[in-house]
Amino acid sequence: MKTLSIISLLLLLTNCSGGSIAKIGKRCTIADANQLQESSYVWIVSKEAQKDFDKRINKSNCLDS
Repeated sequence: MKTLSIISLLLLLTNCSGGSIAKIGKRCTIADANQLQESSYVWIVSKEAQKDFDKRINKSNCLDS
């Protein structure tokens, strides 16, 4: 329980850092010709890139879903 609390606090504090927002949930980039893609459950996005982020990186791009 202590570990879970620490991880939650770190994610919340990430949102307080200058100009970045944490996006939580599995999201993937578009796969290239070799079927390689980046995927993560936590993405740190700058406020400037936030408006285009959901169009480029989202759950529907994930190959295993």
